[in-house]
Amino acid sequence: MGTSKQSFGFLFLVSILLSGNFFICRSLADGVTAEEARQLRDEVREMFYHAFDGYMEHAFPLDELRPLSCEGEDSLGGYALTLVDSLDTLALLGDRERFTTSVEWIGKNLQFDINKTVSVFETTIRVLGGLLSAHLIASDYATGMKIPSYDNQLLNLAEDLAQRLLPAFDTPTGIPFGSVNLLHGVDEHESKITSTAGGGTLTLEFGVLSRLTNDPIFEQVTKKAVLGIWARRSKLNLVGAHINVFTGEWTQKDAGIGTSIDSFYEYLLKAYLLFGDEEYLYIFQESYQAAMHYLFNDPWYVEVNMDSAAIVWPLFNSLQAFWPGLQVLAGDIDPAVRTHAAFFSVWKRYGFTPEGFNLATLTIQQGQKSYPLRPELIESTYLLYKATRDPRYLDAGRDMVASLQYGTRCPCGYCHISDVEFHKKEDHMESFFLAETVKYLWLLFDLAVGPDNLVENGPYKYIFSTEGHLLPATPQISLKREHCSYFGAYCKDSDSKQGSETSGVSADPQETNGSKFYGSWVHTGFPSDSFLESTSVPGLIKGLCPGLTHGQKYGITYLPLVDTAPEDVSPTQKEPSQPTVVQSHSVVVVSDQGAHLIQSKPNSDHKNAQEVSPGRPESDPPKI
Repeated sequence: MGTSKQSFGFLFLVSILLSGNFFICRSLADGVTAEEARQLRDEVREMFYHAFDGYMEHAFPLDELRPLSCEGEDSLGGYALTLVDSLDTLALLGDRERFTTSVEWIGKNLQFDINKTVSVFETTIRVLGGLLSAHLIASDYATGMKIPSYDNQLLNLAEDLAQRLLPAFDTPTGIPFGSVNLLHGVDEHESKITSTAGGGTLTLEFGVLSRLTNDPIFEQVTKKAVLGIWARRSKLNLVGAHINVFTGEWTQKDAGIGTSIDSFYEYLLKAYLLFGDEEYLYIFQESYQAAMHYLFNDPWYVEVNMDSAAIVWPLFNSLQAFWPGLQVLAGDIDPAVRTHAAFFSVWKRYGFTPEGFNLATLTIQQGQKSYPLRPELIESTYLLYKATRDPRYLDAGRDMVASLQYGTRCPCGYCHISDVEFHKKEDHMESFFLAETVKYLWLLFDLAVGPDNLVENGPYKYIFSTEGHLLPATPQISLKREHCSYFGAYCKDSDSKQGSETSGVSADPQETNGSKFYGSWVHTGFPSDSFLESTSVPGLIKGLCPGLTHGQKYGITYLPLVDTAPEDVSPTQKEPSQPTVVQSHSVVVVSDQGAHLIQSKPNSDHKNAQEVSPGRPESDPPKI
């Protein structure tokens, strides 16, 4: 699938998904009436509180709940993990009392100066992301959940935690170690092998922190990690599953969209959507095109050797189920619909998706029979319904609620399923059940009955982190290089200069002031780093900051018209002619302009939905 094909559908789909007021149709599923959708939404709400109350009563302040025995356990770092992970779900449900109480307790009691070695990846997406999301809700009157007594306690905790994770990035490649001790840094015996997802799924949380604290180091190190991974891609533009952070050598060369790689792709696109950094978009387009060419075996995805594209395993693994949702954000609906139908057929066969399903034998892969309450397929179901309003996705959501209620509900919460064939329960409940699984189910049915929540009707457009945390596209986050330049604003010198320090954009003024060609895209700078440097002055300006130009205000840039040249002529040899106006395609900066130029992809044919059938192989490396 070519890059240019996705480019046209990209902004159209993003405008659908990020706008709470846009919809295609209002019909509900044939079997799900408006009243039943409302009942399902309320049932999912009750599911959340059954698990949350069970945790608070029997496990808090330990990390996670053991829902069968009604006890707690420390599974990550011993800092009330499930409570932190649940904060923005409480806010989304409109529970002001418990959200306020939880934020206040965390602000007074949580600390990270502890002698614990933790996963950089899990700590970032669960704890750092949870703190930042809750901070952005609790500190802003516009969210409707502002806490009067709140004074940036969660932001201070997030910054302290991130500082303790920074030593993991001190490697020759810039790709971080997988684990770090919060008190002593990286142990001398720490493994030098990390996963691609572990090293490349940190940009959203660290980037938001940089923009909230005006400290560029967090965004710099995580972007360097992504670039370090991408620089070591194969000639096919594929990345492997595990890499040595010192030598940069791949220790597992299986390329896929599932285990150990999945959220690397996810954060490339979402980092562009949230921050407007075109370098992430370019890498996403290149990597997505390669994935669709070498990994897509319609409707399934296989794992291949990253160098030769030879197929490795005939497996569907459950972490792949996020992919249709990512395709929705990328505007590639047709294959998303077909793949979701195939993945959901596995769910319907067993009541859940096992960790591994062999596409050659059409049986569960040996040793991969469990379902640990994963949210990925539910997330894709929600996003596909939001983009298409196709009634089949409400039917799927109803089936998922039934499976969870009848198969996983335990006395104090919801249990892992250790064997999906026999629905055998295991005494564990991951924090992401409250952060993601029930959140996406609730959003699905709330959307069906007429949304009334922060995501659909709130003051900002939100990007979900890979842990389901809400990250808003506020001016401070998404317009880092612009927000201090509006008339009437007060600017710090560090704000003005920070854009050129962290953007990763070429220092060539022709590149930063002009346009970059990504496939068929012409994406303009907004505004250029040279503009910021020219407006920066020392200290705090007491008065008006330099205002945006007309073009910068409205998302357009005046560029020379470039004549078409033969393929053997480099862009630098082209002669400019008269000026023209080029429309910006940045969905973060300009949400609506130029929509008439975008060609939407047609609704997929329901006849293309496929059940489980023999396919090409997939792989099953260990989970991060």
